Order: sequence, then C-alpha cells, then structure tokens
Amino acid sequence: MASESLPTRQRRPSMGAPIVDIQGSVGPAGISRPKHKRTFTGFGAGEIKSVEASIPEPQREAWLKHQVSGFKDKDGFESEVVRHVETTLARSMFNCDESAAYSACSLAFRDRLILEWNRTQQRQTFVDSKRLYYLSLEFLMGRALDNAMLNIGQKDVAKAGLADLGFRIEDVIEQEHDAALGNGGLGRLAACFLDSLASLNYPAWGYGLRYRYGIFKQEIIDGYQVEVPDYWLDFNPWEFPRHDVTVDIQFFGIVRKSTNENGRTVSHWEGGEIVKAVAYDVPIPGYATPSTNNLRLWSSTAASGEFDFQKFNNGDYESSVAEQQRAETISAVLYPNDNLERGKELRLKQQYFWVAASLYDIVRRFKKSKRPWREFPDQVAIQLNDTHPTLAVVELQRILLDLEGLEWDEAWSIVTNTFGYTNHTVLPEALEKWSVPLIQHLLPRHLQIIYEINLYFLQSVERKFPDDRELLGRVSIIEESQPKMVRMAHLAIVGSHKVNGVAELHSDLIKTTIFKDFVTIFGPDKFTNVTNGITPRRWLHQANPRLSELISSKTGGKDFLTDLNELNKVELHVNDKAFRKEWAAIKLANKERLAKHIKTSAGVTVDPTALFDVQVKRIHEYKRQQLNIFGVIHRYLTLKAMSPEERKEQQPRVSIFGGKAAPGYWMAKQIIHLINSVGKVVNNDEDIGDLLKVVFLEDYNVSKAEIIIPASDISEHISTAGTEASGTSNMKFVLNGGLIIGTCDGANIEITREIGENNIFLFGNLAEDVEDLRHAHTYGSHEIDPDLNRVFQEIEKGTFGSTQDFAALISAVRDHGDYYLVSDDFHSYVETQALVDEAYRNQEEWITKCITSVARMGFFSSDRCINEYAEGIWNIEPLRVEKEEGA
Repeated sequence: MASESLPTRQRRPSMGAPIVDIQGSVGPAGISRPKHKRTFTGFGAGEIKSVEASIPEPQREAWLKHQVSGFKDKDGFESEVVRHVETTLARSMFNCDESAAYSACSLAFRDRLILEWNRTQQRQTFVDSKRLYYLSLEFLMGRALDNAMLNIGQKDVAKAGLADLGFRIEDVIEQEHDAALGNGGLGRLAACFLDSLASLNYPAWGYGLRYRYGIFKQEIIDGYQVEVPDYWLDFNPWEFPRHDVTVDIQFFGIVRKSTNENGRTVSHWEGGEIVKAVAYDVPIPGYATPSTNNLRLWSSTAASGEFDFQKFNNGDYESSVAEQQRAETISAVLYPNDNLERGKELRLKQQYFWVAASLYDIVRRFKKSKRPWREFPDQVAIQLNDTHPTLAVVELQRILLDLEGLEWDEAWSIVTNTFGYTNHTVLPEALEKWSVPLIQHLLPRHLQIIYEINLYFLQSVERKFPDDRELLGRVSIIEESQPKMVRMAHLAIVGSHKVNGVAELHSDLIKTTIFKDFVTIFGPDKFTNVTNGITPRRWLHQANPRLSELISSKTGGKDFLTDLNELNKVELHVNDKAFRKEWAAIKLANKERLAKHIKTSAGVTVDPTALFDVQVKRIHEYKRQQLNIFGVIHRYLTLKAMSPEERKEQQPRVSIFGGKAAPGYWMAKQIIHLINSVGKVVNNDEDIGDLLKVVFLEDYNVSKAEIIIPASDISEHISTAGTEASGTSNMKFVLNGGLIIGTCDGANIEITREIGENNIFLFGNLAEDVEDLRHAHTYGSHEIDPDLNRVFQEIEKGTFGSTQDFAALISAVRDHGDYYLVSDDFHSYVETQALVDEAYRNQEEWITKCITSVARMGFFSSDRCINEYAEGIWNIEPLRVEKEEGA
C-alpha cells in the first residue's frame, strides 16, 4: 500500500446630513459618550512588565508555588468533579444526579480552560501583534462540554472518571442546553471560525450579543410552528460575567455644534437615553494547542440600576422596574420580529448597542499601547460578518472625529483600512436597509456622519465618472425612496478595504449583479472570494467519533483534524473489504441512533435500512423545502397508483426535515405546516407502510445536527441557482459519508469539482438562465409541470387538510411568477431522485461513492478559510506557542 499514490488534484485558493436639532427622549444630562471603568482586567505590554517587576519576590514565589494546574489524569479529574459536587454545588454522592454531574464535570474542564485562557491573553498582550476582532450577530456554538473535552484531549479520561463515579458520559453530555446565540449557517460559520482561529493560534476575539432567549424554541403543535422562549441560561458554566467591564451606550438625544480653539467645528451628541452594556466572556479552546481565545458577549441593563425605589415607595410598582425591562429587551431575543415599526427600532437598537460596546472595548485596548492613531489598522482588523455590524463603520468614524479630534480624511483612512466585509447573500431583499427617519430619531449623530460619508464617496465617484449621473443614484448609500433608506451593504462596501463572497459562484455573482457598479468604481481587487469551510473537529471527530477513528486508522493518526487534506489517504483503501464493511456498519449504527431519536421526539417508527433523505436548514422559500415536499407528495401518489407487487420493487425512503421559520415569515410557516400535514397522512397509510415516511424534527439545533448529519444517505441542497451564497451543511453531510442532491448553486459547485460529478446528484436550471426564466414567467407563457399540477390538484382536493391552508404555496408557483422556479426544476428534480433510488440499490457502488467523497473533502476546512482571510484580508500572523506551555 505504501507504494501506491494518489493522482495529484490541483487545489486553488477560494479566492452632508442636514444639521438639525433632533429632539428625543430625555435622559441623564451631560452624558455625551460611553464610559468605561478602568479595571485590572488588562494592562498594556509595557505596563504588565513594570507591574510584574514591582511585586516583591516573596509574594511572587508564594503565588507561583500555589498556582492551580488543573487535572492531568483520571484521578485528578475525579477529585475535581467530587470537589465541585460537594463544595460548588453543595451536594454529595447521595443526591448527585446527571444534571449535577454535568455541572461538576463542566466546572472541572472550565477550570483547566481558564488557566490556558489567561496564559493566551497574557501571551497576546506581551507580543502586542495585530489582532482580529470578528463581529457577528450570531454565534451558533452548540454544546461546549464535549467540544472542550475533545479539544483538550481528555475525553477518554472524563469517560473513565465518570464511569468510576457511576455515570455514562453520553448521559452527562446530554444535560447541556445548546447556547441560543444563533439560528442558521451565518452563526455556525462564525462558531467554526472561532474554533479555527484558536486552533491555528491567531490572536482574535469574537464579539456578539448575549441573548437571554436566543431566537426561540420551536414547538410543533397541530402541524404548526409555535415559538416559545428558549430558557438556556439557567446554568451556564461557560461564561464569565465581567461586571467591571461596562460601557454606557447612548440613544436618541440631540447634536450640538461648536467651534474649538483651532476654529474647527466639533459635534457634541447630548441627552437622550443611556443603556449599560455588561461584558460576559466565553473561552474558546483550540484543538491540541494551549491557545484559548475569547468570545465577548454584551448584555444590556439599565444605566440607572435595576430598581427605582422612589417610584416603588410611591406605589408605582410597575414603572419602578420599567427602565430595567426596557433596557433588557435589547439583548433578549435574536432577530426581534421587524414586521412592526417598534420591532424595527428594537433591531436597530440592538445592532448599535452591540457594535458601540465592542468598538469602545477595541479602541480602549488599542489606546493602552500609546501608539499614534495612524497605526490603528496595523494593530486592529475588524471583520463584519454580513451587514448587521455595519454601524461599526460609522461608530469608529464618530469616535475618531468627535472624541479623539482627528481630521475627517485621516479618520476615514483609518476606518477603511480597518474593516473587511463578508457578504452572505445575493438576494436584494435580504440586504439590510434602515429608514432615514428611524436612524435620525435613534442615532442623530450617526445619520449626519452617514450623509458625510455618502457625500465624500459620491464626490469621488463624480470626479472619476463625470458624465454618469445615473451611477451616482445606483451606488449612493442613501436610497431616494419614500421614506429615504440607508443601504447598509453599500455603507459596508464603501467603509471596508476588502469585500468577500463565500463561494466562487457567489463571489462572481456579487461582482456581476448587485455590486457590479462598485467593481467599476473601486476595481476588481477590492472584491475577493473565500469559500466557506467547517471545522472537522466538531463535524467529524465530535459528531461521528467511530468514523473519525476508522479514518485515523488509515491515515496514520489524527493529523487530518488539523490538516484535512490528509483525508486523501482514505481513497487508497476504497477497495479494502474490511474497511468498507466497517464503514457500512458505522453508517447503519448512526441511522439506528437517529431512528431512535425520531421515535422518541416525533413518535414515528422508521426503518434504519431505508434510504434516509435529509433537508435540515432555515426554512425559506429560496432554500425550496416546498420543492422537496411537493416531490414527496409526487412519490406518495406514484406509490399509491402501483400494485402491491410493484411496490415491493421500490426503494424505501425516509424524508426528514428540520429548521425554523422566522416568526414573521408566514409563507415559511406554511411550508412547515404542509410537511407535517403530509407526514400525518403518509405515515398512517397502511398501503405504503415503510416504503415512505415523512418526519419533521422540531427545534433543529447544533446538537440535533450532530445526530442527523452522520445518519444521512442523501441530503438536499436544492436552492434556486444563484440564491444560496455558499451553504456549509452540504460540506458537513459529505464529510460524514453522505451524498448530495443539489442544484449548481453555492458551494455545491466547488464540492462537485473536488469530489467528482459521479459522486453528486445535480439537477435544475443554471444561475445564468434564472433571470430569463423569471422574465418569461412574467411576460410570456408559464406552463406548470404536469406532474407538479397533479400534486397541486391532490392538495386542493383536501387530501392533506383544508384546501385553503396551502393555497398561497400553490398560488406562488401558479399565479405569481414562480420566482424560485419550483415548476421549472420539478421534472429534473423527480428524475434525479429516481437516479438516487437506483444508485442506492447498488450498495457496493454507493459505498465507493461515499468513501471517495469523504477522501476528497480536504479543501472544505475552516482552517483553510481562516488562513486565506489572515493572509488576504486581515494581515495577521499566528503566535508561536511553546509546547511546554500546554504541559
């Protein structure tokens, strides 16, 4: 075997406002800027050395002698767990249940992480190199205990120790709530990036919001999605409140102008309302390295305190806590429903609160270095994960102009050299816009700065293209509508030195469609591509440990977890009978585990030997869960029309759905309702039996993904071509030995290039044909596919419930232009699903496809992504970490 070699496959890198006195709500007088209390949470590099030198030698010796080291072996782990049970939790062996065992086990691992965390922050401070700050409104972290065990390399120790104490490690891990800090791929990508940044030893911090309830917990009642609060913070050992790290954030108020002694006009933002941001820190461990980075989350609270005694004593009990409740709503929920004006204001408030607190923290840290402001971009890189943090561009300009007294040109040069912007959508309706009156009311000084940025930008465009008046209107940050709107994507582009897409097709599309004018203005070099990736530590080693062990037995160790290209070696064993047998056994065991979960959670019994067809992701019309369920209905009708003998020849299939619809997205909720209504009919049809089952798994999250993804035979990534920026779940499914049915969209294209066209099932129209088809639907003839029409007729007959329930889903296709091309792609989709059935019957060939695909997935690591960002956008270097530090 050693003499065999694989063919070399070439790998490419993924490539002026009107000045008015705006009256707002009245707040504490004289407060015009955020305040930060100096604490001993951080010294500059020079300060640490002088402080250390000032500590007398005997004191230093005493500290060093008694420094905590954390557990090293099973006995040490058991000692820590028992200590925490008895002293931290005040329990004993007689009343320590699995929940208490989880708490104590988490605290034992947390103690170890804290030590590495402190050393990492000290090391980064001493080196004083450039740091990355990653701003994301979502961080979909999943469970932390299992991840910490694996990254520290002590899961076997914990398993044995817990067994000695009377617990199964699986039961203990199950006690943890998923951190409700995100919803979809955007947040999971941010979590993978944090894992890679720590694993690769880059100096980096994440900044987000500490949502008390996340987006929501999804319950399915009578087939409908119902949103209930997600109480995930009952016990969270993975966060550290920093009550001494607080920032006062200002809203509303007025802007006053004055002239300073140099004759320069200075703006003063005064009055309004103050809300306090309190920092909570979460350690992010790297894999097989002592580096442990920081995720700082901000929680909102009333600046004046939680309780107004005067109002309470006067009998005004409700309003005595009203200010605290109003402040807390800012960090209560991810994506508050913005169908109402008050919801829009809360969402904008949320975004400014988060970026203002984060920027104040970043600026404070930079100022401790005593460097001149022109060196700010040499020390600080800030990445905007989508448009949500775009106000950071304006806030940094405000800090530099109003608080630090820089001239406009110098300040703007610093801002534009600091920020990078990652775009995650080509859908124009998904690009954020905020109304000018809303910003004027909430953030009056920021609106002025936005107008100034726009004027500065448009003047430069006019100088370059003096004869193109229409260009100015198209690229303006201000959209001349009623009311006027601020285009946040335009602001992010103008305020950043690099803009990147997240897959090759996506990056090409943004340059040729929504942002093509900006390519004309700035040139193509400002726009680049970094194809998304996933962390193999979470999505292979943690989610699928048996497969990880099997792979490591053929690659010569676990190096593939830090260099995913090592998977190449697996292809050498594709014809090894024992290897293939174990591969198939692992897949079956994963399917049996999912079947058990389906029975427990959804009450449906499924056959683990059936083909498991999975589509789990955010519910949205462009992701086309409606195409999938229409296809399921077509399969059901086809099976019903067969004789019992014909049915025996058919491939059994379980169609599994999961995902949340945004609370205000009525159409997405109707898709969920249809899936559940179809399942209710199909799963109880005795003619069909185990030939077809339809399951919707409620409250899809990271932990459920870790059960679902390893069990998949085929997964659906079927967005309308040109609408999905990248997708990362497609990568997770293939990495776990599942195949894809999908369109030529997002990262599916690059996955196809890597794994080969024979190992993926592609269907549907191409991105370049989509606009012509939409035009033909609107202005020409629009014939509905006859098979799809039969599906519609069956729904309209009432087979799956009230005929009115799903009229809008049908009407969107039949009467309103079929924007997402469901009918155009339906025939191709059904035919390709038949090819999937046929291929699955030949299990030997299917296993070959699966093994080959996994072996060729090395490109799709988030480590590769981070290295590309670091080199091409952030210009940061990993820190050298001495081995003995982790000893």
